Amino acid sequence: MVKLNKTDEQVIAALKEGGELTLQEISEKTGESPKKAFKSLRKLFENELIETNARKYKLSTKTPATSKEDETELPE
Repeated sequence: MVKLNKTDEQVIAALKEGGELTLQEISEKTGESPKKAFKSLRKLFENELIETNARKYKLSTKTPATSKEDETELPE
């Protein structure tokens, strides 16, 4: 199960609001340093919650393979 921290939730909220964003745009929207934002992006990417294309990040259109016991709730 993926445990989301405050930064992860901020990144997801920024992507929901902004669609495709660069690392710099995500950093500005969340108020976090680019390094901290990138660590969160990497975690979200590895857990298939986001996708990347040409250095732009967006929420994943694929549903990660999870069981009922291993579900991640995304903030509204």
